[in-house]
Amino acid sequence: MSRIVIYDTTLRDGTQREGISLSFEDKLRIARKLDEFGVDYVEGGWPGSNPKDSEFFERARDLRLTHARLAAFGSTRRPDTATPDATLEALLGADTPVVAIFGKSWRLHVFKVLGTTLEENLRMIADSVAYFKQCGREVIYDAEHFFDGYKDDPEYALATLRAAEAAGADCLVLCDTNGGALSSEVARIVSRVASDFAAPLGIHAHNDAELAVANTLAAVEAGAVHVQGTINGYGERTGNANLCSIIPNLQLKLNRECLAEGKLAHLTELSRFVAEVANLGHDPHLPYVGASAFAHKAGMHVNAVLKASSSFEHISPEAVGNRQRVLISELSGRSNILYKAQQFGLDLTSNAAEVRRVVETIKRLENQGFQFEAAEASFELLVRRIQPGYRPPFELLDMLVLVERRRGSELLAEATVKIRVGDEIFHTAAEGNGPVNALDSAIRKALLQFYPSLSRVQLVDYKVRVLNEDGGTAASVRVSIESSDGHRTWNTMGSSTNIIEASWLALADSLEYALLLEAQNGHAESPDEIHRTDRMAGMGRMDR
Repeated sequence: MSRIVIYDTTLRDGTQREGISLSFEDKLRIARKLDEFGVDYVEGGWPGSNPKDSEFFERARDLRLTHARLAAFGSTRRPDTATPDATLEALLGADTPVVAIFGKSWRLHVFKVLGTTLEENLRMIADSVAYFKQCGREVIYDAEHFFDGYKDDPEYALATLRAAEAAGADCLVLCDTNGGALSSEVARIVSRVASDFAAPLGIHAHNDAELAVANTLAAVEAGAVHVQGTINGYGERTGNANLCSIIPNLQLKLNRECLAEGKLAHLTELSRFVAEVANLGHDPHLPYVGASAFAHKAGMHVNAVLKASSSFEHISPEAVGNRQRVLISELSGRSNILYKAQQFGLDLTSNAAEVRRVVETIKRLENQGFQFEAAEASFELLVRRIQPGYRPPFELLDMLVLVERRRGSELLAEATVKIRVGDEIFHTAAEGNGPVNALDSAIRKALLQFYPSLSRVQLVDYKVRVLNEDGGTAASVRVSIESSDGHRTWNTMGSSTNIIEASWLALADSLEYALLLEAQNGHAESPDEIHRTDRMAGMGRMDR
């Protein structure tokens, strides 16, 4: 059975997604990562179409790829022009070992888009392929709109492929450019083409009918040996066929080799890397590589998966570099709590009453607007606070937050807090560029003298979500905070009808969790370990 060739077009087709703009440096980084992962071809862009692609190919001359072959993409020559025209010359000037040329398969495009004859279109395809073969290039011919063209006029669509094959094309790629073909149509048409042509066949699918991955697999089963797609399915409109789903389906489901041994385990890493470079959030619901791909929420599911992971997981998460996750929510049962507690190093197996208390507390809090799925730090603190002997490192006694604007002056926010640390009570105040910033600053003023490590804790992200929109300005809100100490990140949250209280709950959890991490790493700071007399010398209780 033939090996399946993987052709990545993230750097060209993927960048046509709305919201993506890659610099040539970004494209070089992704190209290196794709090569390291083991794809066979990396399509770099369209030379001459824009300055960034031109700069990329100029810099790519020094790109030392160890496995992948670099391809430049472009169209056939223009109608009624000599070969080579400016389009082909720009493509040749990219100096890549591979060129991908697209040509028209659909009479609609020949007449309405190119404005030429069917015969001239065939000459354009043949001339362009033959020119690059004479120049010593590997030529991949992309038959644009092939499935629409075939359904309109099968014989003419096949004639365009014959023109490319006769001119020496190394691979004929059938493109579902509009993304509207059904899998049954793809399978039938690819089978017909495979029976008529000796050249290797490829598939290039778009996702407008949400069938790009399915159509790609159908094409492979019908005889295609060359697969085109993008990482995370990035692409114009609704995207391209997602290689992060296609590759594991090929290797793990169809037993078709497409990567070297051991490379598949780096798929999740690659997916997240490309999202990060593209400055896009990584979709947690992506199959195989998303954070939620192997996440379990319902208590009965968790109970089963802990006994036999295959009961609710179609593959081992580690096969694609992902991991199993158990979520905590109002749907959680005993198994969820025990699993998460074990992750925290806590053994609750012998205390059914504690587990029941945790479950009941979660359900009560989630009914009030809390949500622990994306705030595991807050959940761990909830579990630990139920443990006998847990002593919180600080306690908020009082807080006052004022926002004032006077005529002729800017808005002023000030927070005053009274916090207990051990046996001491501190009353401090601070200003900020908003009420939450002022509250955060006041809290830190009180705590830093006891816990100087908190100076490393930074707020990375702060989100507010309105839970009951019909409540207007009295609606409940949930505040989610992501924090980091420069090495680790964690998420906390709070919920209330008062945004300041919700923010305090999330902030307090964030700082308490940072101290918990310090203690777990053997660098605990507690009020009992610090000589407060030295720290308090000359310091008033009201620090403004």
